[in-house]
Amino acid sequence: MTKPKAVEKQSRNEGSQHTHSRKRNQKERGYNKGAFLGPGNYATWNSLYEDRLPDTEVTMDRQFVFFVPLFVSLSLSMIHPKEVGMSLQLNSSSFQPQGEIPRLYTCDGKDISPPLSWSGVPAGAKSLALIVDDPDAPDPAAPRMTWVHWILYNIPASITSLSEGTTARELPKETLEGLNDWKRTGYGGPCPPVGRHRYFHKLYALDTVLPDLRQPTKAALEKAMSGHILAKTELVGTYQRR
Repeated sequence: MTKPKAVEKQSRNEGSQHTHSRKRNQKERGYNKGAFLGPGNYATWNSLYEDRLPDTEVTMDRQFVFFVPLFVSLSLSMIHPKEVGMSLQLNSSSFQPQGEIPRLYTCDGKDISPPLSWSGVPAGAKSLALIVDDPDAPDPAAPRMTWVHWILYNIPASITSLSEGTTARELPKETLEGLNDWKRTGYGGPCPPVGRHRYFHKLYALDTVLPDLRQPTKAALEKAMSGHILAKTELVGTYQRR
């Protein structure tokens, strides 16, 4: 059905008045399309967004669709790099990840530490820490505790390896030791009473050199490291006595 000419003319006039009114209101509010589109300049963002829509009021749904991606993008850009592992990697020439640790490095052999090497230490790292523990003690079928085998900290960030059988005298200069669960410093190899256990070799890159914690336990070292971890990696080996 064709609209009467009077109605059609009135409709066009109302649309024109709405457009002029909206532009006049924008001008009064001081919208500036050339202004810096910072994340807090919501008025300017809305002004540019409205100009890309038909001459109708911007609905809440359209504003929601526009601002959600912007909010997510800004949130992701504010994530701090601390405590986020990047490319730090830890390896051993004696066993593969998830592989069996050779008898030589256990209580059934010479009970010496395995060779370890690493790469990808973050540029801002000031020191490294190493914790070796077994979360399957005493029985992997019913674990009740995590047994700590070795604790080192304040390893210089420039160091990239520990040789086989590293003793206290052979540790890199300035490296300090913590207490294992035999209540002594130094390495204690796998010696599971039953079943196949997993041994986690965990390396941490820190943004600081820790004070002398005087032979800390694992818990004390983890507390001191809190808030200073730039990156973390781990190498897991297994062992079962025969």
